[in-house]
Amino acid sequence: MAEDREDAFPTREVLQVYKRKVVAAVKGHSLLKKKADALSAKMRAMLKEIYETKKRIGGSFQESSFALAQAQWAAGDFKNKVLDQLTEATFKVNTSVNNVAGVKLTVFVEHKEKADAESNGSLGLARGGRAIAQCRKKWVKLVSDLISLATLQQSFVELDEALKVTNRRVNALENVVVPRLKNTQKYITDELDELEREENFRVKKVIDVKRIHLEKEAKLMAALKAARGIVDGEDDDPPDMLSQHKAADDDVVV
Repeated sequence: MAEDREDAFPTREVLQVYKRKVVAAVKGHSLLKKKADALSAKMRAMLKEIYETKKRIGGSFQESSFALAQAQWAAGDFKNKVLDQLTEATFKVNTSVNNVAGVKLTVFVEHKEKADAESNGSLGLARGGRAIAQCRKKWVKLVSDLISLATLQQSFVELDEALKVTNRRVNALENVVVPRLKNTQKYITDELDELEREENFRVKKVIDVKRIHLEKEAKLMAALKAARGIVDGEDDDPPDMLSQHKAADDDVVV
C-alpha cells in the first residue's frame, strides 16, 4: 500500500540506495537492541544495589541514633559546642559523570574538607571523648551511605529515562522504519520486474511482427514467381556474361 512505503521512483540506482538504507536500519536496530539489553541489565544490578544500600542505611540509622544517645549520656548535650566550632562543612559533595552504554549518569562524590582530628576540636576532653568519637564514625559512615544512595537513585532515574527513549527508538525501527523501507524496496523490485516483463513481451511482439512481415514478403515473392512462370529452385537472377566467357575460354584451352 502507498501509505506503508515511501515515494520513490523505481530505478536501479534508487533500489541500491534503499538496500543500503535497509541494511543500515537493521544494523541500527540491532545495536539499539543490544544497548537496551545492557541498560536493562545495569538497571537490575542497580536496583539490587539500591535495595542493599537502603537496607544497610536502615541499620546504620539505628546504630547512629543509639551512638548519639550514648555520647549524650556520657558527655552531656554537646550540640552547641559542635555548632560553635564548625565554620564550614566537613563533607562536601561534588558531581561527576559516569558513561554507561553511551548514557551519561550523574555521580555524587564526597569530598572531605578537614582531617578528622581537626574537626574533633576539643570535644570530649573532659568526658565522653570515646563515645563522641564512636558516634562521629557512625554518622560519617551513614553520610557516606546516603551519598551513595543518592548517586544510585539519581543514576537509576536517568537510566530509566534513557531506557525508555532507547526502547521507543527500537520499537520505531522495528515496527515503522524497517518495514517501511522494506516495503519501498519490494515496491521498486516489483516495478523493475514488471518493466522487465513488459520489455520481454515487447521484444516478443516485435519478433512476431517481423515474422509475420517476412511471411507476407515470402508469399508475395512466391506469387510474383508464379506470375512470371518461375519454378521454385530456379535461379531468378540474370545470367552472368563473365562466367559465360570464362566457360568458353576453358573449352578452347582444352
